Amino acid sequence: MESQILTTPPNFAPATSEFDANAWMHVQLQRTEQALSAWVGVNAPANLGDAMRYAVLDGGKRLRPLLVLAAAQSVQGLPEAAIRAACAVELIHAYSLVHDDMPCMDNDVLRRGKPTVHVQFGESQALLGGDALQALAFELLTPSELEVPASVQAKLCRILAQAAGAQGMAGGQAIDLASVGKTLTEQELRHMHSLKTGALLEASVAMGVACATVPAPVQQALARYATALGIAFQVVDDVLDVVADAATLGKTPGKDAANEKPTFVSLMGLDAARSYANDLLEQALAALHDSGLQDVRALSALAHLVVSRSH
Repeated sequence: MESQILTTPPNFAPATSEFDANAWMHVQLQRTEQALSAWVGVNAPANLGDAMRYAVLDGGKRLRPLLVLAAAQSVQGLPEAAIRAACAVELIHAYSLVHDDMPCMDNDVLRRGKPTVHVQFGESQALLGGDALQALAFELLTPSELEVPASVQAKLCRILAQAAGAQGMAGGQAIDLASVGKTLTEQELRHMHSLKTGALLEASVAMGVACATVPAPVQQALARYATALGIAFQVVDDVLDVVADAATLGKTPGKDAANEKPTFVSLMGLDAARSYANDLLEQALAALHDSGLQDVRALSALAHLVVSRSH
């Protein structure tokens, strides 16, 4: 698949001497939306493209693509590899939501403030749309070698496949479904979410890092950052499921409690869960400091965004 994306300066950042997190995110979100719009659902038959585009475009926080691009910026990675990785991880995330929302899984009717894909297009189109998004993710990671070196392609595909499969997101969802009505320890809950939610967030950072050649200590520090961030994201998600309304959250609140799913709030209490999220933020920021990288401002801003978000 040939690139249809406008060229971008190698440093990924707005032309300014002072770092403006909102301006940086605006630029990266524009790049991501442009790329997704150009690549998702193009020439898909029998209205399949409509379901694919509905699942991906015009919605979502795009945290995973932003993490890819921020990590790639921090290590001065290849821009073309980074934008493809950013889109690929978002497609895996989107496909997982399409499938998770279906009646055989969570049976939810609201996602990103609009009807879920199976409600809008029917279960068959939702299932096929999710399948097609998963396949497209890996197609984006394997362009011609003139665009992305084969060695980088292989690394990106391996990272994403491992994060999405049985030892990652899919495995975590299986544990989640098997844990309904059960009481989990904090360690068990952390393990479940480190797979279900954390694996793809960790992969986002790892994919950004894989766009360059990076010393092992730097990789390890950024991996610690991503691990803390992944758990923090889920803790905040559990808090919001209790305190936010549907209009703010963009999805049905209170589903976890109604379905008797274990959460950090049910295990720790609301105040302790909020405090835990802040502790995880400090761990993530300390890991960034330990990386020794000169510019981790975007990664730092994203960590703060995860913990302070309201939806």
